[in-house]
Amino acid sequence: MIDNAAVELSRLQFGLTAMYHFLFVPLTLGLSVLLAIMESVYVMTGRTIWRDMTKYWGLLFGINFAMGVATGITMEFQFGTNWAYYSHYVGDIFGVPLAIEGLMAFFLEASFVGLFFFGWGRLSKVGHLTVTWLVALGTNLSALWILVANGWMQNPVGAVFNPRSMRMEVSSFADVLFNPVAQAKFVHTVSAGYVTGAIFVMAISAWFLLKGRNPEFAKRSMTVAASFGLAAALSVVVLGDESGYTASQNQKMKLAAIEAMWETEPAPASFTIFGIPDLAARKTQYAVDVPWMLGLIATRSLDQEVPGIKPLVAASEDRIRSGMVAYAALTAVRAHPDDADARAALDLHVKDLGYGLLLKRYTDTVTDATPEQIEKAAWDTVPNVLPLFWSFRFMVAIGFFFIGFFAFSFWLSAKRRLDRHKWFLRLALFSLPLPWISSELGWFVAENGRQPWTIDGVLPTFLSASSVTAGSVWLSIAGFVVFYSTLAVIELYLMMKYIRLGPELESGGTPISLPFTGGRPMSAGE
Repeated sequence: MIDNAAVELSRLQFGLTAMYHFLFVPLTLGLSVLLAIMESVYVMTGRTIWRDMTKYWGLLFGINFAMGVATGITMEFQFGTNWAYYSHYVGDIFGVPLAIEGLMAFFLEASFVGLFFFGWGRLSKVGHLTVTWLVALGTNLSALWILVANGWMQNPVGAVFNPRSMRMEVSSFADVLFNPVAQAKFVHTVSAGYVTGAIFVMAISAWFLLKGRNPEFAKRSMTVAASFGLAAALSVVVLGDESGYTASQNQKMKLAAIEAMWETEPAPASFTIFGIPDLAARKTQYAVDVPWMLGLIATRSLDQEVPGIKPLVAASEDRIRSGMVAYAALTAVRAHPDDADARAALDLHVKDLGYGLLLKRYTDTVTDATPEQIEKAAWDTVPNVLPLFWSFRFMVAIGFFFIGFFAFSFWLSAKRRLDRHKWFLRLALFSLPLPWISSELGWFVAENGRQPWTIDGVLPTFLSASSVTAGSVWLSIAGFVVFYSTLAVIELYLMMKYIRLGPELESGGTPISLPFTGGRPMSAGE
């Protein structure tokens, strides 16, 4: 029997560790490119202030990078400890991008991070600049391969089921790599990371200006962050639209749940800005809609429908019945590999085998499921509507705030007035947590909206877990909480320490160098 408590606790553990790890990833992505831009200006102009900016923000990047590595490694072990059947069933596919990420991107990134810090004064200007751009490249390549793996979980293309091995196997690596869902997720996630880096630099620089410290350093940092952040914020919204379009093509139930759209509306569908999803009545109360908007986003047309939850549940029932046929055929093929009729039936219905497996929650035999069990399994394909509905809307609201914020920042930068308005500097400082909140909400929508699947339409989550007890998972969760809490304290202590020290620490009027400055005092002058 399936231990549902152990499955849910394993989900909780992976969710907590993944969301904690992603506190470090977007800042690493954003700062890596900002460092490359700042050092490029230094090499082109020869002004030492740009070198000092690169070193100082590079120090904060290094702290964050180290924490990201430490928290990311533990996540991969969970595939073996808590999700053993998942690893067995799809490891041939899922493991490939993870291996490439480790061998190519991670080693590239880690190697050049060391050269970035210890190469000052040892490499030429152009040589060190090349290293910095390679750090940024490695960081983005690392994100690419992780999101290729995750995109395949959302849209499993380029793979076939092998009844002999009872595993999914790669049929086209090109399809896996160029999966439209993976590509959309990559550019959207990376752009969100760029926004995080820009907000971080804006907020810390605003703090310096509010304290009256290092004004030239802070204003130049804000100038770079304002223009970079505006481009990134616009990209997030545009590329988020691409993610919505791919969801409408491949994950219709996720899109319907995000919109709390229970019935199919006449084309073009309206977008619900506000409403209260009523799960018991299966309708959305007090809905405030924008006509045509969802139809344009999801279908990019005025004449295509966006299916609602109830019609999609009915379609799931049909697929579950088809999956029952596939399950029966698979059983026959396993018993008699030369049974041509069974093999033909399996080939015809194998695409729905995963839907048949949903019945494993209610019956061991699958093929004798009752209509009531089929209906329950069909409604299991609906993710948790209420948190998805509101998480998506808060994420979008924060995204549009960033566009307005960076547009105003860019205007102030062009007018050389970044330090003129204390209310704006306070707004920049208090906006610091927003990109992390938005990113975490985005991942919640992406991953919770995929439920009840680990691999969408292929492998249900409750079948993916290892044969572990709830008690053992509770114990590991407690260990992770202690370990990650310790890392959080260390991260906050180091970040706060070096932010307070600033790019120039004075003791008795004598500048003192910070780590990784090659022994040279950091200066705010040109």
